[in-house]
Amino acid sequence: MAEQSLDAAYVTRPVSIAYLTGFRAEPHERLMALAVRAATATLVVPALEKEKAASNREQAVVLAWRDGEDPYALVREALGPCPRLGVEKEHLTVQAAEALAAAVGTHDLVDVAPEIRCLRRTKSPAELEKVARACAITDAVADEVMQDLRSGQSELELAMRVGAAISTRGAAPSFETSVQSGANSANPHHDPAGRRLEAGDLVLFDFGAAFDGYCGDLTRMAVVGEPTARQREIYALVLRAHDAAIEAVRPGVTTGQLDAAARKVIDASGFGAHFFHRVGHGLGLEVHEDPSLDPGSDTVLEPGMVFTIEPGIYLPGWGGIRIEDDVVVEMGGCRVLTKADRSLRVVRSS
Repeated sequence: MAEQSLDAAYVTRPVSIAYLTGFRAEPHERLMALAVRAATATLVVPALEKEKAASNREQAVVLAWRDGEDPYALVREALGPCPRLGVEKEHLTVQAAEALAAAVGTHDLVDVAPEIRCLRRTKSPAELEKVARACAITDAVADEVMQDLRSGQSELELAMRVGAAISTRGAAPSFETSVQSGANSANPHHDPAGRRLEAGDLVLFDFGAAFDGYCGDLTRMAVVGEPTARQREIYALVLRAHDAAIEAVRPGVTTGQLDAAARKVIDASGFGAHFFHRVGHGLGLEVHEDPSLDPGSDTVLEPGMVFTIEPGIYLPGWGGIRIEDDVVVEMGGCRVLTKADRSLRVVRSS
């Protein structure tokens, strides 16, 4: 704020507010904001969130507005006159920007979203502990569900089992569980359906547990019946690419170099056209956040960064194979947070 000569900052993304204050809520189109001045921070929330905000927030005053009241009256109280205001432009609507201008006299909006994302990019020891707990729960769920896999189960049934196993461990899903079988596994974002597991199917599980708001993310593979030579070959190839990327993780390396390490292995085997997504993404309060491990990306790795490594090969009509783990950058290398069995699990075929 000082560097940008800002009078104040007005933060509206719920995940940003959660990171900065410890208060988590989804206001469902009702105004919720964190107003920050040089010496004060104020949460402006709907009245129905007041008690929760007061009991969870750190270092912020809470102001609550009731239905029928003008919430921007409280924004004006929290901010005062603000000709130059920091906002998250990716989240602020035109309507909200106009209301701010009327309430506090803002005529210059400066985007502070990149700075907030930068703050979130490296995790504190307390954050790392929460991510590790999320990953441990995710591992336990993977082992439980894989042990009970049988032919004849549907994708939807298996997705529900994953969700139930996460809930019984006191966590919540990080995102909607994906279970893909047979040719469906060639579609990385396939929604679970009524298709039942059959002999010869590849089965892809992509899911994660969230602990105290922090996310885990895991992909594991199984096959119904004895794997074919081609299934074993492509699985081994993806695992080599996965391991090559993890081996390359250390401070000073760029995110693009990690993608290249995995892509080089797959390209050399002639499957480069079938690995069409980035090798990974940041992980924390969101299941997709900075840093992004895109081809050619130049973000330099620092200790405390957490992200996924998840190369994949997808062959339409045949199926897809992806292996995903979560890692944290440490001095001299990295630590793999997810530890569930990485082998191609064989499911009994009835």
